[in-house]
Amino acid sequence: RLEDKSVKIHKLQKEKVEFERYTTTAQVTRENEKAEEIQMLKQQIAGLQEEFRRNESHWQAAHGKLRNQIDTLTKQNLELQDELRVSEHQRLEAKGQSGAAVDFTSRQPDTLVLADLLPVVVVKCLVEQMLIDGRKIITFRNGTKKEISADTRTTVVMFFNGDIKKIMPDQRVIYYYADAQTAHTTYPSGLEVLRFPNNQIEKHYPDGTKEIVFPDQTVKRFSESGLEETVFPDGTVVKVEKNGDKMVLFSNGQKEIHTAQFKRREYPDGTIKTVYSSGQQETKYSSGRVRIKDEEGNIILDKK
Repeated sequence: RLEDKSVKIHKLQKEKVEFERYTTTAQVTRENEKAEEIQMLKQQIAGLQEEFRRNESHWQAAHGKLRNQIDTLTKQNLELQDELRVSEHQRLEAKGQSGAAVDFTSRQPDTLVLADLLPVVVVKCLVEQMLIDGRKIITFRNGTKKEISADTRTTVVMFFNGDIKKIMPDQRVIYYYADAQTAHTTYPSGLEVLRFPNNQIEKHYPDGTKEIVFPDQTVKRFSESGLEETVFPDGTVVKVEKNGDKMVLFSNGQKEIHTAQFKRREYPDGTIKTVYSSGQQETKYSSGRVRIKDEEGNIILDKK
């Protein structure tokens, strides 16, 4: 009957409206969940970047302090070398005078006393010891000690301020800064390694590459070309080019690319979401479907 048919049509229309409402709600929920996930990841990255900035600021301050200490020690070493040259000259003079015939009758009394005391003064300037095992220890007036191994392949200098310098048989030079509690190792290849008291390690390679290993095992690398790469403990990798382009490789297989023109997120299933600088959004699904929204979020293309 016509009345029954009308009721059925009305019922079908009602069910269609409810189904469309349900579909729309489910789609909005999924999009909100993905948006929240992206926002959470961005906040995590921002937090880690802030931590890096703090660590880098700390390193720069420590590095500046070390450089000042190196300059001071270099000056002190030069002064010590000058003292050694003067002392050696005086020792040779004294040796020559003691071995030659001396005319005491033609010498003034004060000159005679000074010459007789000269060898004693030399000993105080440079107190040198040869140990039974063959090691040689040289003590300088300011308290600095230099120890040379029997085979002369290892040298250890203990400075008066607590710093220690070691020259190893393999030509490594290890310098320990007592004040900063930092070890600086220089290898024959040109590699330099700094170990800070907080377990942070910094490596400088001959090709200009720099690598920092933070206490939490995060690794940050700077190449001569300007590329900056950060590897987080969870496997996430962030690469920043010299021009500012950024690529983030997440441990879950997702990839994010940031440029001046767009921001793109690539998912393991092949889905690609791109937000352009104009505000337009584009989503390409693995099924081949393409959906484009304008800057206000209105769908302008939905091709299945």
